[in-house]
Amino acid sequence: EVQLVESGGGLVQAGGSLRLSCAASGFTFDDYTIGWFRQAPGKEREGVSCISSSDGSTYYADSVKGRFTISSDNAKHTVYLQMNSLKVEDTAVYYCARDYYCDGPGDYWGQGTQVTVSS
Repeated sequence: EVQLVESGGGLVQAGGSLRLSCAASGFTFDDYTIGWFRQAPGKEREGVSCISSSDGSTYYADSVKGRFTISSDNAKHTVYLQMNSLKVEDTAVYYCARDYYCDGPGDYWGQGTQVTVSS
């Protein structure tokens, strides 16, 4: 059974940091990309970052470039999103999803983890 489980969300002040984790199981990790998405109340879901487990290539949305870093521990089948210099507008539910390509829609999704950034 394919599973993606996010963790690491929480409440942080603006300027602070959080690290999200996405633990994957039930599939061949190296065959897929893992992406982070977020959805704030009343807004559409947006892609934040993505990593290819096979070659380590990464993608970042312009809104998070220079502040967020995605990484992958292939031995642990876990993808991390280090979020620094957090802003109030980063507040959202963050989801990880797998797909063959970083521009794919994602075929399996985690349950999400709430990130709240206070001013």
